[in-house]
Amino acid sequence: MRKRQKFVLTSVVLMLGLWGLARVPVEWQVPYILSAAGLAAVLFAWALKEGLNGIEWVTLLVHPAVFTVGYMMFSVLLRPDWLGGGWAFVPRWLAVGAGRAVVILAFGLCQYVLLLSSNIFSVAAIRTIALYRSASAMAFVMTVLTGLLVYNTILSFRLPFWQGGLWVAAASLTLLLPGLWSVNLAPSLSREVAAYGVWLSVALGLLAIAIAFWPITTSVGSLFLTTVLYVFLGISQHHLSQRLFARTVWEYVTVGGVVLVTMLLTSGLGV
Repeated sequence: MRKRQKFVLTSVVLMLGLWGLARVPVEWQVPYILSAAGLAAVLFAWALKEGLNGIEWVTLLVHPAVFTVGYMMFSVLLRPDWLGGGWAFVPRWLAVGAGRAVVILAFGLCQYVLLLSSNIFSVAAIRTIALYRSASAMAFVMTVLTGLLVYNTILSFRLPFWQGGLWVAAASLTLLLPGLWSVNLAPSLSREVAAYGVWLSVALGLLAIAIAFWPITTSVGSLFLTTVLYVFLGISQHHLSQRLFARTVWEYVTVGGVVLVTMLLTSGLGV
């Protein structure tokens, strides 16, 4: 079976998994989602096995597993009785009928994009390939999207502040390490990449603890953490690739500043 056929089959199987989630009793949904995440990692390993070497067995398989958890939890939280809380900015029509089909199709498309970018990374680790920059851009967007899904899920459970901080830090680490590793595609994680991943994750966890004491909605909080992830990952990737300039830093900091001001202005307003 050709790689492209494996990619399509993997995406379809995972789409069927998301479709089946709605038919699982509530008490079994978390084990089901975790099993689906494991299945995603196994299917990605099967589809990419010819090109996987060394640390790639971790860096290229963790992201799809985390994305699967985040997206399936997003699907669960799309229930009409949840929309007013965790996903206030999501239109209600996505929760039923044709909207549900759109959510499932989007899930399959995102998995396919992850497969394509992972495949390009595995090839680029061996030889120079023209599609590397496109794959990096796709992976960056998917990392930020995954962060939004995961952070919103964590904040939706209204955990004690310290538990929320730990979960945000752990989730951030699973996203930052693959994203930072993809800059140079080394056969192993360097100390620099590992240090950046750990400390930036800790910083995100501390920010999650801080906003737990602010009167903001789950939507605003998750957007804030996602923006911080965007700024941290973007600046770090430019630094690791030795292409970090003052203009680039200001571009990222401006985005972060705008979101921070927006969050402060909407605090306590129930927006």
